[in-house]
Amino acid sequence: MIRASGTAGFQGHPATVASSRLTNAVAASLAVAALSLCLIVTLTVLSTKATMAMGLPV
Repeated sequence: MIRASGTAGFQGHPATVASSRLTNAVAASLAVAALSLCLIVTLTVLSTKATMAMGLPV
C-alpha cells in the first residue's frame, strides 16, 4: 500500500481558522468571565466569614 505524500498526519501548512478580531473577542470574553468568577468566589468567602463571625442565634 503506497501513501501519497502530504495526505496523512499534520503535514502541510496550517489554515487560518478565525480572524484575529474574533480571537481577541473570545480572549476578552474569557478574561471577563474569569474575573467575574473570581469576584463571585471572593464575595462568597467574605459573606461566609461575616456570617460565621456573627454566630447563630440560639
